[in-house]
Amino acid sequence: MAAGYPEVQFYERELNIRRVIEECDLQHLDQALNICDLSSVERKLRLWQRLLPRIKPFYAVKCNDDPVVVRLLAELGAGFDCASKNEVKLVLGFGVQPERIIFANPCRPVSHLEYAKEHQVSNGTVDNEFEVYKLHTHYPNSNLIVRFKSEAKEAQCPLGDKFGCDADVDAAALMLLAKSLDLKVTGTSFHVGSGCSELEAYDRAIKKAKNLFKFGALLGYDMDLLDIGGGFPGSDDGKFEKIAESVNTSVQRHFPNERVHIIAEPGRFFVAAACTLVCKIHAKREIRNEAGKLDTVMYYLNDGVYGSFNCILYDHQVVTAEHYLDNADSLPQLKSLIWGPSCDALDKISEDLHLPNLNRGDLLGFRNMGAYTMPIASAFNGFEVPKTLYFQAI
Repeated sequence: MAAGYPEVQFYERELNIRRVIEECDLQHLDQALNICDLSSVERKLRLWQRLLPRIKPFYAVKCNDDPVVVRLLAELGAGFDCASKNEVKLVLGFGVQPERIIFANPCRPVSHLEYAKEHQVSNGTVDNEFEVYKLHTHYPNSNLIVRFKSEAKEAQCPLGDKFGCDADVDAAALMLLAKSLDLKVTGTSFHVGSGCSELEAYDRAIKKAKNLFKFGALLGYDMDLLDIGGGFPGSDDGKFEKIAESVNTSVQRHFPNERVHIIAEPGRFFVAAACTLVCKIHAKREIRNEAGKLDTVMYYLNDGVYGSFNCILYDHQVVTAEHYLDNADSLPQLKSLIWGPSCDALDKISEDLHLPNLNRGDLLGFRNMGAYTMPIASAFNGFEVPKTLYFQAI
């Protein structure tokens, strides 16, 4: 790894989390430990390329903007979905060509548009007339990609309330406005919602996109870019395979001509499973009922919802704790509740779970903690964010 970047440690065959823990001496570390397996990110890219060969992934940087992860995906040839000037700057810093970036924020500050113009990042989304006029004034040579609303019935984080115009009425009006202002409309985009669980959602949206391409042709636009957004699961490859099959069928039906370039904006797909968070119990408390019988054991960890576990509040994630005790099957399981370290009563990680009787200094691990965690983590109440270690298969 180049100077200024964290060291990457290498392993053979499979990353052994227990061995990493033993070598890190966590008893003398105040922070939680974030273990990032970069080979998991690479495996996900290979899986994507195998199951969705026509669709180029543009990694959603907001999901996890760790420079080590971004640099790896840049080296592997991925594209990037950026939402701000700083995300664009981060990606360009790794030698990524401007055409490998989509500025997929329909409502961008003028200074961010000017930065994009200066660095020739021309592809960007738009979903309302005010932004069309803004682009006409500040970046008239950009490529407008009309974002329309088409939500899944089941999604972890719906996005339609904030972004996306009505596909049947507003999208056509925006394209007419762009035409009157002599702006280029080069494609359409949608986002079914982050963490999509409805297979049919993509087909509905792709069909709407086809109709907009037809309307664009009537206006004289040579539209050649379809952005199918995100929503792909990061820790369930079986579900991803089903979504990929549905997407491939829909694309072949509605966009058989490969002149149209198709991209997507996967975020959690790449990084969710790459990280395991290991936390230390620094305090415990026993709650007894009126008869004096033990009812619940409460544990206080060195990370919480103001740190990595913000995903519980902002990403609606349900986390699963696992301990590292030996012979755990023979130990009685107690009703348990897990708190973060801050003095805020909202800092609750998990409740109504059952764990063996743990002690101060014992460790709990949480898998699938790579998406929408560290980028939002803060040192609220003076508690440090987790330390990250990076590993990669030889």
